[in-house]
Amino acid sequence: MDPELTLQLKQVLSSLQLLLPKPADTIDWEACHAANWRKYSFAGYLEAVEAIENVSLDDLLGIEEQKRTVEENTRQFLAGYPANNILLWGTRGTGKSSLIRAILNRYASEGLRIVQVEKSDLVHLPDIMDAIKRLPYRFIIFSDDVSFEPGESSYKMLKSALDGAVYALPDNVLIYVTSNRRHLLPEYESDNRGAMLVNNELHHGEGVEEKISLSGRFGLWVGFHPFSLEQYLKVTRQWAEKLSAKQQAELPWTDDAREQAIQWSYIKGDASGRIAYQFACRWVGKQMLGMKKTVEK
Repeated sequence: MDPELTLQLKQVLSSLQLLLPKPADTIDWEACHAANWRKYSFAGYLEAVEAIENVSLDDLLGIEEQKRTVEENTRQFLAGYPANNILLWGTRGTGKSSLIRAILNRYASEGLRIVQVEKSDLVHLPDIMDAIKRLPYRFIIFSDDVSFEPGESSYKMLKSALDGAVYALPDNVLIYVTSNRRHLLPEYESDNRGAMLVNNELHHGEGVEEKISLSGRFGLWVGFHPFSLEQYLKVTRQWAEKLSAKQQAELPWTDDAREQAIQWSYIKGDASGRIAYQFACRWVGKQMLGMKKTVEK
């Protein structure tokens, strides 16, 4: 064979090799409780998650109603009873994503598993379903911090999956999504202008209906709302007490600690559960370090 032709064939084969799906290890779902969908070229594969954040339901403070709703729905699902897909929406830092991880940690022993999918990879939902639908586990397809622009292909695929228009979700699969937006799409002042002619759109109401049609396909909406100052301080104190107990220390919650917590929220521009936890870590760690220096003296 002509050496030049051989070289060209090798180059073509090398290029094709880059497009082929990466060989993926078989996941041992008995030992592995979660996986990520990894896009590779035109396809993708499931990659085992080796470590999951050790968060429990008891660690999530100030969202008791939200915990109850999501946990009840998940228990229905695990028992083989009718259950809903869930949209967890609302203020950042209030525990939406942590709640999903806590649910997994609580119910993994009962067969619950999670596949996390990036928003842009939701177009691969049919492939993901095919990979898990015959397995003897109950799967939550979880997509975090989702928002769309109108017309995105991932938006259309998720909408189709929730509605079952093209294919129905397998019996062992639900979809849980978190978002800062209740309708997963940007909303504008013009959306409230009724039948007025807006941006040359004659049937404005139909456009608004399209915007809310995706969120409407989730059976449950679970809202996470901003904490009041009183809630924030209560959660901050609870976290401080929890972290102190882990250090086997008794750190009194004083008026000064309370004022520091308030100032911390002002600096951060937020008073969510995440900010409460961050302050508690700072405050408890600082107190413990001060006690250690005192003992060393």
